[in-house]
Amino acid sequence: QVQLVESGGGLVQPGGSLRLSCAASGFTLDYYVIGWFRQAPGKEREGVSCISSSDGSTYYADSVRGRFTITRDNAKNTVYLQMNSLRPEDTAVYYCAANDRPMCGSRWYEVGSLDIWGQGTLVTVSS
Repeated sequence: QVQLVESGGGLVQPGGSLRLSCAASGFTLDYYVIGWFRQAPGKEREGVSCISSSDGSTYYADSVRGRFTITRDNAKNTVYLQMNSLRPEDTAVYYCAANDRPMCGSRWYEVGSLDIWGQGTLVTVSS
């Protein structure tokens, strides 16, 4: 069964850090682009970051650039999202998603560009 499972969400104070994990099962991540998305209450799902499979190039939304870092460990079949300097506006359900292609591409942030989705993990930033 092909699936992605996110973990690492939780409650954190403003300025704090969390590391999200996205573990794949039923397939190998080596040849897949992996994206992180988030959806806050009452808002549309938005792209946060993406990592290519061919060269490891990374992409970030302007709102998280410099604070979030996406990495992949193909040996563990897992992708991570390190989130630092968290803000209340980062509160959302975070999803990882995958697609079988080499590069994220200029439209990596579009929900329709990926076709395997996890169930999401909730991140709450609050004092």
